[in-house]
Amino acid sequence: MLDIKYLRDNLEDITTALAKKGYEFDQVTFARLDETRKAAMGHAQSLQAEKKKASKQIGALIGQGMSPEDAKAQVMSGLDADITQAEQDAKLAEQALRDLLMSVPNVPLAEVPVGASEDDNVEVLKWGTPKEFAFQPQDHVDLGAPFGLNFDAGALVAGSRFAVMSGAIARLHRALIQFMLDTHTLEHGYEETYVPYLVNRQALEGTGQLPKFEEDLFKIPQAQGERDLYLIPTAEVPVTNLLRDAVNETTLPIKKVAHTPCFRSEAGSYGRDTRGMIRQHQFDKVELVQFVQAGESEKALEALTGHAEAILQKLELPYRKVILCGGDLGFSAAKTYDLEVWLPGQQKYREISSCSTFGDYQARRMQARWRNPETGKPELLHTLNGSGLAVGRTLVAVLENYQNADGSITVPEALRPYMVGLDVISQ
Repeated sequence: MLDIKYLRDNLEDITTALAKKGYEFDQVTFARLDETRKAAMGHAQSLQAEKKKASKQIGALIGQGMSPEDAKAQVMSGLDADITQAEQDAKLAEQALRDLLMSVPNVPLAEVPVGASEDDNVEVLKWGTPKEFAFQPQDHVDLGAPFGLNFDAGALVAGSRFAVMSGAIARLHRALIQFMLDTHTLEHGYEETYVPYLVNRQALEGTGQLPKFEEDLFKIPQAQGERDLYLIPTAEVPVTNLLRDAVNETTLPIKKVAHTPCFRSEAGSYGRDTRGMIRQHQFDKVELVQFVQAGESEKALEALTGHAEAILQKLELPYRKVILCGGDLGFSAAKTYDLEVWLPGQQKYREISSCSTFGDYQARRMQARWRNPETGKPELLHTLNGSGLAVGRTLVAVLENYQNADGSITVPEALRPYMVGLDVISQ
């Protein structure tokens, strides 16, 4: 959520910056709600001041011989009811303004390029050279079928966009998870964290998935009187919310990594990537989350993105890094790098990780703070996250880039310690 004072003081600049995201900020509605809030709060405060004066008048009347009950009735007649109504009006005005601010996306940083879609993203670098095959490379669906990758079984028990993995494919999938967690904890300094796969509405509001993206979530209705829960779309939600409504007293940065399944309805993606594992309702991800102090978030974004890149480099998977344009930038993000891995089966680069900085946007929604030892005062944290990596898409990349002419799959050297010595997956 944007700082309301910052918004008031920089209204035109923010409106222009938000236009990069294709968002038209309604200045008129904002000004009206802001003024209504100020007026309502001012009225409530003035009535409270009247009540203080009235208390003195009551005392004076009692001193003149009037009974306390009569004195109070004479002076306070109707005032308490007016105060109650004024305070209710102020709360409603405050909530209306907050609802508006909750729907306003984060402001993109100045270096975010202008553009309408992913076609306008700007390439930053390429790493590795796509392999030239002496045969026509297959895609992961055909490659994985003989070794335990089964989409028909997924459809049988859950419907479309689900997969079942067995045997060597299941082991390879698990090996990727363990490899990623070990790399990030042992080499990059992250603390492994286990979190719930169900979260409440407040957690999703804190990271910006709600209220805007409710249709993308799987909602689990609860018994009457209990709050509904949601399956997590990413570990970002529970991990980032661990510092919600708190003043953190430890030193920064805080770096956490979590492996979880993720659940997305993929609303609006019908007809896209219907074949295979690229766009599933359920998939696994190893998520990187950092909490840093103001002024450190852009530097931290470069480091976090490098940690995700390290996984691709250790697996020797060709990829490219792009900075997202405004039109492709996420709701809560101020700046995002996408890592796109080369897939021989599609002959194109496909997203495998998004790494973003949010500034204090999420922290303000969550009231996640830390105590700055230099000032002794609580300050909002800056938050970052990124996939390190999306496990299913990494599995796709390994299958397609390490395929052999006979249909077998060579196991990347970095994964062999996790594959009980298996060098090649074959029939």
